[in-house]
Amino acid sequence: MRADHRRIIAAYTEAWNAPDSAASRAKLNGVRRADSAYVDPTVLVTGIDNLIEHIFRVQVRRPGSRIVMTSEIEAHHDVLRFNWQRVKADGSLVVAGIDIAIIENGYILRMIGFFDQA
Repeated sequence: MRADHRRIIAAYTEAWNAPDSAASRAKLNGVRRADSAYVDPTVLVTGIDNLIEHIFRVQVRRPGSRIVMTSEIEAHHDVLRFNWQRVKADGSLVVAGIDIAIIENGYILRMIGFFDQA
């Protein structure tokens, strides 16, 4: 795995934990293309603005929770995957999953999320 893969995924996960939309945007601007897509079982959004809106809808539903990575980043070619959990402030599990990122020229082109069956 390349160092830029770590940087991309770290910025992406930090955007989910950012305290406000400006901080989230600052993290995403360096790692996502303007036309990039995010999809999980609940949503399909395109573009940074729509992703930021989705992130903050999740934060409103799950106040005080945060995303933590629970695996190393596995990579081949320009495809990355990693496991994560959304945990409450006390560390208890909200939901876990796996994200798969398609990278193009150092930017996330598409992020695909799956939730674990819990």
